Amino acid sequence: MEDLRKLDRVLLKLSGEALAGEKKTGFDEATVLDVARQVKEVVDSGIQVAIVIGGGNFWRGRTSENMERTRADQIGMLATVMNCIYVADMFRHVGMKTKVYTPFVCGSFTELFSKTDALASLEEGYVTFFAGGTGHPYFSTDTATALRAIEIEADAILLAKAIDGVYDSDPKINPEAVKYDRISLDQVLDQKLGVIDLTATIMCLENKMPLVIFGLNEKNSIVNTMKGSFTGTFVTVD
Repeated sequence: MEDLRKLDRVLLKLSGEALAGEKKTGFDEATVLDVARQVKEVVDSGIQVAIVIGGGNFWRGRTSENMERTRADQIGMLATVMNCIYVADMFRHVGMKTKVYTPFVCGSFTELFSKTDALASLEEGYVTFFAGGTGHPYFSTDTATALRAIEIEADAILLAKAIDGVYDSDPKINPEAVKYDRISLDQVLDQKLGVIDLTATIMCLENKMPLVIFGLNEKNSIVNTMKGSFTGTFVTVD
């Protein structure tokens, strides 16, 4: 797995907040187009790419105790649908074929997810977006990412984050924090590092789904990661 140039199919998880750029909300078109350009280079090299996007640029969960958790999570699911529709359109703008799948009906905006259809789309060269989370409350986009990666039999999950890897403590708080070049999912659990949420971590561990974590904001980070110029963290299932 550590030679990423040998991967055939990956699931790329993008942070919604990262796509907002310095505005911190909504979309930054220049940022999204740069991601699109990089993903096109990866797809043109023959690698199948699926994508999950978080909803943090629009919604971060319950805004008050007066809101029911279920309703708050449903709003979050819709935020990810908006993100995927927008980003998929930017991908089409730079010359890629795209499809957006959701686990619930969204009129004619998206297609209803099925493993068979998603795999067929990937084989046909479409970048497939998985929006709407799992379709159920109490499950994060981390869990949706793990679930879809396992379902489509991805070789690895690529996590493009605001932070450039896994550290032994929060580098924003502790300037002496140490970054791991490689760490196992068992160690992530034992040290409570919170790379992804607990449910997603256990799913990846049970299904031997490795993760590759790197900083989205680093120049050409997606392409460099896939070509082997990798400076983030491998999270292994050894």
